[in-house]
Amino acid sequence: MVPVIYCTPHSRKTLPMQVSVRDNNVDQALRALKKKLQREGVFREMKLKEQFEKPSEKRAREKAEAIRRARKLARKKLERES
Repeated sequence: MVPVIYCTPHSRKTLPMQVSVRDNNVDQALRALKKKLQREGVFREMKLKEQFEKPSEKRAREKAEAIRRARKLARKKLERES
């Protein structure tokens, strides 16, 4: 039987993350778990929740993120077309 590491992310997804441990190599499983958490944005979310963020700062941050996403999308679209 292969042991499994479970972790429920704090994001909107309700399914738990699952990382299997192969050959009793827990370090490798922890690395994989950390990578999955990083991809889900759990670390970023935890960092944001460490301190109170003023509503005006939150709006400015979200607006900047939206601009960044739009530019990235436009860049990828331009790259695909050319």
